[in-house]
Amino acid sequence: MKLMRKERGVFTMGKIQQSYSNDFKIQAVRYMQEQAKTLPEIADELKISVETLYKWKGKYEHFDKQAAAKEDKARQLEQLLKEKEREQIELKEEVAILKKAMHIFGQERN
Repeated sequence: MKLMRKERGVFTMGKIQQSYSNDFKIQAVRYMQEQAKTLPEIADELKISVETLYKWKGKYEHFDKQAAAKEDKARQLEQLLKEKEREQIELKEEVAILKKAMHIFGQERN
C-alpha cells in the first residue's frame, strides 16, 4: 500500500503532481486546436494525461475565443484607421486645390 504524502499542498499517492502555469495551459489548448494530431498523440508529446488536456480544453477554450475576437477587433480598427488616414490625405489635397483656385480667381478681379 502506498502512503499518501503532502506535496506542495496537495496529497498524492506516492506521485508528485506537476503544476503548470495558466499561460502554458492556454498555449496547450491552442496547440490542440491547431494540430491535426489526435488528443492522445498531443498528450504523449506534451507528457500530459489525456484527461488533463480535456479539462484544460474545457476551461481555457474560451480564452482563445476571446483572444481571436480581440484580434478581429484590432484588425477592424486598423482598417478603419487606414481609411480615415486616406480620407485625411484626400481632404488636404482638396483644400490645397481650393486655396490655389481662390488665389487664381482673386488675382483676376484686381
